[in-house]
Amino acid sequence: MSSSPPSSPPPIDFPPEPWRAAEVPPPAPAGDLHFPCPRCGEDVSDVAYGPCTACRRELRARLGGEQRTLERTDYVPKVNVTPNAVALKD
Repeated sequence: MSSSPPSSPPPIDFPPEPWRAAEVPPPAPAGDLHFPCPRCGEDVSDVAYGPCTACRRELRARLGGEQRTLERTDYVPKVNVTPNAVALKD
């Protein structure tokens, strides 16, 4: 049987593992994102990617509807759904 030589410790100048040396960057400040508006192409500085304020205002005016309340109806199972045999057992 041949035995492998014992592993020697790493040299002193051995670089540390990248995951131990990594630091989490601080979060970006609000409004730090600069991008062209996907709708009109104007340069925008905002928190998240999307249409500029003017485009959002126009979209709400043109596509937004009135809010309405919906009546809640009782659930009626489909005819082809059979009840669970365990639930029917007495």
